[in-house]
Amino acid sequence: MKLIIQIPCLNEEETLPSVLSDLPQAIDGLTAIETLIIDDGSSDRTVEVARSLGVNHIVRHPQNRGLAKAFQSGLEACLSLGADFIVNTDGDHQYPGHAIPDLVAPLLAHEADIVIGDRQIELIDHFSPVKKRFSALGNWVVRNVSGTDVRDSVSGFRAYTRDAALRLNILTQFSYTLDTLIQAGKQGLTVLSIPIATNNPTRPSRLQRNMWHFIKAQAATILRLYVFYEPLRTFSYIAAPFLLSGIFLIARFLTVWIFTGADRFSQSVSIGSGLFVAGMLIFLVGVQADIASKHRQLTQELLYQFKKKNLAGDEENQPNIGKLDRL
Repeated sequence: MKLIIQIPCLNEEETLPSVLSDLPQAIDGLTAIETLIIDDGSSDRTVEVARSLGVNHIVRHPQNRGLAKAFQSGLEACLSLGADFIVNTDGDHQYPGHAIPDLVAPLLAHEADIVIGDRQIELIDHFSPVKKRFSALGNWVVRNVSGTDVRDSVSGFRAYTRDAALRLNILTQFSYTLDTLIQAGKQGLTVLSIPIATNNPTRPSRLQRNMWHFIKAQAATILRLYVFYEPLRTFSYIAAPFLLSGIFLIARFLTVWIFTGADRFSQSVSIGSGLFVAGMLIFLVGVQADIASKHRQLTQELLYQFKKKNLAGDEENQPNIGKLDRL
């Protein structure tokens, strides 16, 4: 049973030694632990440092493609290298590498498909009270959207089984954390959380310019994924005000006309009819989107079966994910 620990990096030559030194060398139940660096267009000596420290595999992006693409490249490389389990951590040493045995334990016990390290945000000193409140609100929204019980939805400290990794496809550019979590929930994968303690920050976050930028980007990602996976429900919510308003206006005219014979609300018929038709059109768009989503689910299952068969047939064929060095 092989575990590959993947580490997306962008100019992490200073922190990479501490990250690698904190990783476990052996875990009960695993026969091999390997490391993989995804160099996302670094301009420093990240790759040279990784080689000198004995990293097993390196995936190189010629230019910066973002964290989501780096994560996807790492996932594909780990699968092609025969990983039975994959752990994702970061290159700035935010997450404790020595906690990886606890992270993979539920996978080895067949209790989960994905395990996420819960940073226990309420206990992090350098997070402001406002950031903690918004994080709690965001996590509540994600739990409801994904149908999971994850307490730290944006934590990048995660462990995946091979089968779970095969089922995931990154659909957004900003946040693979929310993307894969919502996908996992919608596909019925078992997702667990374990509490972890984070290390002190070594540098400002490169993922967010400021808190409001982060909130806006995460909210847009959640909304886009919710529409993607729940199109009929989404368009039904949008159509409901139009349909109800149209029905109310038409019913008001009919009530007054039937009981009094007056037509003083005749304008309600035209306005109400327009609103009702608009609501029906929006609802029908949702029906069409729901039909398309069923085809997407079939395509997703076919893609999973194809990747599984292809990797099982020849794990020596490397995907086109940049340059993969075996050290």
